Amino acid sequence: MSSLARPTHGRMIGGVCAALARRFGTSNGTMRVIFLVSCLLPGPQFLLYLALWILLPSEAKAARTAW
Repeated sequence: MSSLARPTHGRMIGGVCAALARRFGTSNGTMRVIFLVSCLLPGPQFLLYLALWILLPSEAKAARTAW
């Protein structure tokens, strides 16, 4: 499994779904569908997405801090 960082390529809005898809070995489209379906259920899914967008480093920033 790879590290959890928002990729610079293959992202649509914030790259959160792309990062989660890469981490769990699924496609970006599958993770986006899972997120959209989960938004139909009650809960703080959108707030969690925003929190991950803020807290997850971008791939470029994670590469710079790894050195």
